[in-house]
Amino acid sequence: MTKEKIYRGFFYAAGLLILALGITLNTKTGLGVSPIISVAFCVSDIWNLNFGNITLALYTLFIVVEMLLHVSHHTGSLKALLLKDILQLPLSLVFTRFLNIFGALIPDLQTAYAGSFAGSFAGRLFFLIIAIILTGIGAAMSLNMRIIPNPGDGIVQALSDCFGKSVGFTKNCFDLLCISVTIILGLALSGHLVGIGVGTVLAAIGVGRSIAVFNHFTFDKMNALAGI
Repeated sequence: MTKEKIYRGFFYAAGLLILALGITLNTKTGLGVSPIISVAFCVSDIWNLNFGNITLALYTLFIVVEMLLHVSHHTGSLKALLLKDILQLPLSLVFTRFLNIFGALIPDLQTAYAGSFAGSFAGRLFFLIIAIILTGIGAAMSLNMRIIPNPGDGIVQALSDCFGKSVGFTKNCFDLLCISVTIILGLALSGHLVGIGVGTVLAAIGVGRSIAVFNHFTFDKMNALAGI
């Protein structure tokens, strides 16, 4: 194994870990979660189910939709596209186990640290910003290595290719869809919003900016080390 492949694998794995940490910390602030995980968080919170397992189920649904889109609107090698889709399943299993591990290690800030800075609105907002930055860094590291995409990114790319729209526009539309579904589920099943708040808006804006800033300073150097 060459040094470049070792670097590439390390950056990819580190990116997934940082991404899982950022997503988990986001959910623990109680200020609203990022759009892409809002549906899974809402369902797990209302029915007191394991967040990682519900995320795995949602990711599996994303992968199935990706495969259907690729079968109906593929260009190039269908076999290669479907293989990349299928490989997202073991990735999702590993990634959601990271979510469970971090979820067990990080307490709910508002309840566990009530009366302290970490449990205050200002403290939770501070940790939310850290979570958004970590999510952006983790997403950038894993995406830049071009190995196996996270299903949340994979479905956006598949929809973009299918409908001929830019990835950025498609991502915004998909985020709005996730938020809409989460709002409907929350109101219908619990009578109030679940997982939607100021953190949802900040995450929708901030994760992309975090990726851009991180790539500005590290993209060329990391890709050179990884041989990309």
